[in-house]
Amino acid sequence: MMSLDGPQKTISNPIIPYVGTILGGLVPGELIVIHGTVPDDADRFQVDLQCGSSIKPRADIAFHFNPRFKRSGCIVCNTLEREKWGWEEITYEMPFQKGKSFEIVIMILKDKFQVTVNKKHLLLYNHRISLERIDTLGIYGKVQIKTIDFVSNGEMPDGSQFGIPYVGRLDTALHPGHTIAIKAEVNKNPKSFAINLKSSDSKDIALHLNPRVKNKIFVRNSYLHDSWGEEEKEVPNFPFSPEMYFELIIFCDAHQFKVAVNGVHTLEYKHRFKQLEKIDIVEIMGDIKLLDVRSW
Repeated sequence: MMSLDGPQKTISNPIIPYVGTILGGLVPGELIVIHGTVPDDADRFQVDLQCGSSIKPRADIAFHFNPRFKRSGCIVCNTLEREKWGWEEITYEMPFQKGKSFEIVIMILKDKFQVTVNKKHLLLYNHRISLERIDTLGIYGKVQIKTIDFVSNGEMPDGSQFGIPYVGRLDTALHPGHTIAIKAEVNKNPKSFAINLKSSDSKDIALHLNPRVKNKIFVRNSYLHDSWGEEEKEVPNFPFSPEMYFELIIFCDAHQFKVAVNGVHTLEYKHRFKQLEKIDIVEIMGDIKLLDVRSW
């Protein structure tokens, strides 16, 4: 997700209210990354993905993202069509703080927007107006914006060739410097899912990643000589939520695996199974829709 190496267009220090054309429109896989600061006296601000910039009649707003700071605060999301607001979707988790800087990432998906604030998943918003109609970004209210980036993240995989459970063979055996990238979407009512890196000539599992979404526990382990070892569970933030899209990267170095989810480093796991070159199978199962698996 946050592989910010695609072509980008940056807007720096825009005056608020900001209304600007989104060149080339929005396509699934694209990210809008907004860095800014909430002033000390903020009552509210909003980021609107609009269909045009007309003021009278007011342009339709496909996605209205509106943090409000009264009392304990909330974020209201909605859609404006033919000058009428639809039903509000309210999120009471409040990642924005007065006087503090923030990073908002809006990921454009085929059927929804996925919003991350300060590297933490915040909310999903299903499309009510088709993506093709969105051509304008508006930012209004009490907020200071440092940069707006439009980052293209390549084609979104459709996952048609990947069933679950999935078993695939690595093109080359595992070695330091090897990366495995998995793109998937968590199911609607998930319990858990698992990713195993294993050897085809034994029952050994070198790396067992087992996020338990229902209980928000991220278990890691190895299965060696017919038994499970000691579980590792520590994680700064549990990165998965129902229905969210994710890109999970497993990077193998000489001493450990490093795992990142949507561009955020999540954990390290020291090698317990030392013969890396014997690891040649990736196995994925559980409550996700698998979209893509690749390694290099």
